[in-house]
Amino acid sequence: MEKLRVNENCIGCGLCAAQYDKYFTINDEGFSEVIKEVIDEEDKKELLNIVEACPGEAIVIEEEK
Repeated sequence: MEKLRVNENCIGCGLCAAQYDKYFTINDEGFSEVIKEVIDEEDKKELLNIVEACPGEAIVIEEEK
């Protein structure tokens, strides 16, 4: 199972939340936060595009062990 997460490199640009609010929101500190960790297979291609577009390289998809 693959999981989505945002690391400490987040610069708070809001691109991910604006593009995919099913998975991301902006928290009280102004940084991105994952609201749905487990990735639905039909959303993976779009999420990979968001991972690549993140200017802080803060969004990662990890394989849960």
